[in-house]
Amino acid sequence: MCGIVAAVARRNVVPVLIEGLRKLEYRGYDSAGLAVLKPELTRLRSVGRVAELAAQADGLSASIGIAHTRWATHGVPSEGNAHPHVSSGLAVVHNGIIENHAELKSQLTDVGYVFTSETDTEVIAHLINSLLASCHDLLAAVRLATQRLIGAYAIAVLREGSDGIVVARQGAPLLLGIAADGLYAASDASALLQVTRTMIYLEDGDLAELGPTGQRIVDQAGQPVERARHESALSADAVELGNYQHYMQKEIFEQPVALANTLEMLGSAATRSFSANLFGAAAPEALASTRSVLILACGTSYHSGLVARYWIEQLAGIPCSVEIASEYRYRVSVVDPDQLVVAISQSGETADTLAALKHAKTRGMTRTLAICNVAESAIVRECALRFLTRAGMEIGVASTKAFTTQLAALFLLAATLAKQQGRLAANDESECLTALRHLPLALKHVLELEPAIAAWAQDFAGKQHALFLGRGLHYPIALEGALKLKEISYIHAEGYPAGELKHGPLALVDESMPVISVAPNDNLLEKLKSNLQEVRARGGELYVFADADSAVEASAGVHILRLPEHYGLLSPVLHVVPLQLLSYHVALVKGTDVDKPRNLAKSVTVE
Repeated sequence: MCGIVAAVARRNVVPVLIEGLRKLEYRGYDSAGLAVLKPELTRLRSVGRVAELAAQADGLSASIGIAHTRWATHGVPSEGNAHPHVSSGLAVVHNGIIENHAELKSQLTDVGYVFTSETDTEVIAHLINSLLASCHDLLAAVRLATQRLIGAYAIAVLREGSDGIVVARQGAPLLLGIAADGLYAASDASALLQVTRTMIYLEDGDLAELGPTGQRIVDQAGQPVERARHESALSADAVELGNYQHYMQKEIFEQPVALANTLEMLGSAATRSFSANLFGAAAPEALASTRSVLILACGTSYHSGLVARYWIEQLAGIPCSVEIASEYRYRVSVVDPDQLVVAISQSGETADTLAALKHAKTRGMTRTLAICNVAESAIVRECALRFLTRAGMEIGVASTKAFTTQLAALFLLAATLAKQQGRLAANDESECLTALRHLPLALKHVLELEPAIAAWAQDFAGKQHALFLGRGLHYPIALEGALKLKEISYIHAEGYPAGELKHGPLALVDESMPVISVAPNDNLLEKLKSNLQEVRARGGELYVFADADSAVEASAGVHILRLPEHYGLLSPVLHVVPLQLLSYHVALVKGTDVDKPRNLAKSVTVE
């Protein structure tokens, strides 16, 4: 949940480090810092955004350096806790959590090391420094240090007197960038697109030495290893804001294109069937014998899994359970080797989801599928089957296009399982394919509601609480709408199944609490209308997103916006978008930081 950039080049790397941190600021924005060799070690640190560090670094020049933008885990945001951390001419930046830092700190204190921060990272700096006394080689010292670290880390290390940088990863993302003028490393490709599109993705346990003559990669045993080079499909333009006010707004409006990319294989009328091969060469056999599904995910991805449960059970007729990944591996659960385990993650590096997936595999559940946006991520590499959502780079902390493309991928999975189970008739298959192909265009029409939604947002500016209601397929959409509002506007919001109102939440409803409801024209509409009447009877103000043909009428205290069409089983994909827009415009009215909400970071790579 922090961002790392490192560089060894035949140029001034300080502007590259600063620009890389700007691109990674979505990963952490409590503080930032850099260290360069001139040839003595020079360190700059600041509290707050990268702009503060950039002002300090104006005029600084060096050909080797490391940099970091922080999301606090150990220790409050402060200059003293900001990275890099140093130890006698050695500097370290770190993403992750060192679980045994207290034990290591005690050992290092006993031999004379003095700690000046509250972080676990300072332990790494002193540990490596202590090992240099016996091995005199930075790569060897870092390798020995990592053997004593318990937890997750991506680190970059430089040392006075050295002409290179050493990096290492275990459980946190780190990649190398290969350019004509030098070598680079970063937490994510977006930071390096300014200098290269040629990347090497390090694997867990890898260490790499970057120097003037090239890179050397070794494993934990110190043995040389080869890692493939990849040309990133991203361009520098893909991570630019363009004409939009915020990345979240940009990513909301990119959803029709993102969905089209995710569903590209269905673009031809010649594609008349759901093929298990969409999920990998081994998928036909694996899916044909699947008798139940377990979905592991966190946050927004968990909500996509909740929608998928309805689809899988209705279409394929097999049981589906959805687990919050951070809870799954800490309870006793029933093992089913024939169960399909689906791990959902935008980044593919979500620590809790990755750990839950590995836990399932250790218990013999090896039939695994990753639904992910990043091809070279840890979760994708960990799974036997994969589906890449192709949403493109998502920078806004509050996920939008990642969610809708996950839904599209999960609907493909549900329909494919249904076909494998012999439950999808030819005419039903054709209708599903047609609906999926039409989805990007339908979403464009939904986005035309933005001006009306922006007008609604004015009513929320002074509110402290909000309630989101949905039924059936749309209950998870209510949960997602509530999550978005609380994430970026800081209004306390809860999502509920509308039928549960009378079992407690109705006690909260009064004229000061807005109630937002999703009201598609489905078989639960009449039930939902009764629930909405319960709200009005208690003085609650209703904001209803209905379908064009939903028989829900506006009146005093009942505000209606109508989506252009009812979209059947795929309705959740359309109905979530107005909730995204509502949250965005409420945040604008309140003046909060839309793309970088307080206390949150984009890629949750720590438990």
